[in-house]
Amino acid sequence: SRSEARAWAMWSLPALLFLVAFFHRAAPGIIAKDLMQEFGVSGAIVGLLSATYFYAYAGFMIPAGLGIDAFGVRRVVAAGGIVMGLGTVAMGLAPAPRLLFAGRFAVGLGATVTFIGALKIAATWFPPSRFGFLSAVTATVGIVGALASTAPLAALVGLAGWRGALGIVGLGTLAASALCFALVRDRPERGGPGVTPVPGLGAIFAGALEILKNPHTWPPFLAFFCLYAAFGNLALWVVPYLRDVYGLSGERAALYATAPSLALLVSAPLTGYLSDRVWKRRKLPYVACSASSFAVWTVFVATLGALPLGGVYLLLLLLGTVGGAFVLTWPIGREVNPPHLAGIAVAVVNFGGFLGAALTQGPIGAVLDARWAGALSAGARVYPVEAYAAAFRTCAALVLAAALLSLLLRETRGRNVYAELRQGGRR
Repeated sequence: SRSEARAWAMWSLPALLFLVAFFHRAAPGIIAKDLMQEFGVSGAIVGLLSATYFYAYAGFMIPAGLGIDAFGVRRVVAAGGIVMGLGTVAMGLAPAPRLLFAGRFAVGLGATVTFIGALKIAATWFPPSRFGFLSAVTATVGIVGALASTAPLAALVGLAGWRGALGIVGLGTLAASALCFALVRDRPERGGPGVTPVPGLGAIFAGALEILKNPHTWPPFLAFFCLYAAFGNLALWVVPYLRDVYGLSGERAALYATAPSLALLVSAPLTGYLSDRVWKRRKLPYVACSASSFAVWTVFVATLGALPLGGVYLLLLLLGTVGGAFVLTWPIGREVNPPHLAGIAVAVVNFGGFLGAALTQGPIGAVLDARWAGALSAGARVYPVEAYAAAFRTCAALVLAAALLSLLLRETRGRNVYAELRQGGRR
């Protein structure tokens, strides 16, 4: 119908800006060598630069939701896109690392509003029964953004250089932001099926405190912390690893780096579907996927630098195939907390993943630096396979921790069990 087509049009521009936001999460991995050559920085500095995005994103997650509720998706997401675009342009023009970090922080700050904005449009323009489907589609758009930050970005860097590539992405982001401001409407003219009253600031903080006090919140929070930390570091260092150890060009290494995201395009929504419709379980698939992920990580680390490139690609593909457990973090977080705090519960457990990426990327870069043997290529550090083995062993340990933490999850069977948990705690 015309109304549904218009609803999709309203959703598409915030979703496009979310694609750009997700693109930026892994983009430093493609230009890591260029940054080392240009600024003479170490792996730890590249890791901290990448983590700056996650610090900004995590720190402003709750204010972003408040801003969207107060001022509307159209204004806030368009403003966030402008900040993200200007930050990207600033990175491309940066004469020194200081401005590079400032631009990266601005990118993360602007990106904060995009996912929440797309979901807000889904909630107000579509019937409530469609929200789960729209959430999955929005997450899939993010994975497409991750794909765009691999081979397509490497090709653009090959054509325009890393500065030119960031300039083009920044200008495109500014154009999409202008379209968002011009075309998006916060709600249908006659109200929407999903329009709900907005909670006040006091209610939001009181709800967050109640969720943090709930011991059943912490296993999904910490499991997602570990899983996303491992995945974020893989995305950051897999291209430099393939360049240093296998001697690949940036463009060819980026093609191999597409494997996990390509697999996640299928495995993430499939994991959610099987959990909802087939197994009707949350804990079982989370444990199974996390344990399988650790097994693949173990093989990946044990064979580092020894397998032919076809074997490396297969292992990267398998990491994405069994890496869909994270999509169950949000429903579990929602289902073990009070139903009226569902949105805040999802935000709290989601925060765990961004915190994991923010706190680990700099230290894992330092792990690489500690094992650097002094080799340089065009001014960029070349790390030996032993350095990458130490870094990826840390990632494998994080996935093992996630698998162990998943054993502490409460099985909800897809329904809210908060009342049952409270009754059981009183006995």
